Amino acid sequence: MNSNLTVTADLINDKVRFSGTSRDNHEVIIDSIDGDGYTPLEIFLMSLATCSGMTLALLLRRMNKEVAELKVVASGERRTTPPSYFKSIHLIFELTSKDLQASEIEETIKLMEESMCPVWNMVKNNVDISSEYRITNSSL
Repeated sequence: MNSNLTVTADLINDKVRFSGTSRDNHEVIIDSIDGDGYTPLEIFLMSLATCSGMTLALLLRRMNKEVAELKVVASGERRTTPPSYFKSIHLIFELTSKDLQASEIEETIKLMEESMCPVWNMVKNNVDISSEYRITNSSL
């Protein structure tokens, strides 16, 4: 795997709307003025949510745990003064599984935070990140 990643952000209007692409994937529209696309901070939250979700699913499946459904909700509290970056982020992991125990998910989230999720690892010393989980038993 190549250690270098490249994305392209092209200005596409006379304000600040951008088209973002990487490799041959579909474009993502980023626009914090007109609301006709995601804001950069929304894209960041999605990146953290998907990175942590992918890592969590991968680790649990390596433990031979069923992950029937997984939803990650990420919310961030922004600073009130510029620059308005996140001062805190909260992640909620909602899982459906027939064989997952609370202790296993807690251990896996800790491992993910400490060393496995690159996005979480990049920001954890700069932003207060908290998490919680909810497990629904799929055999009910």
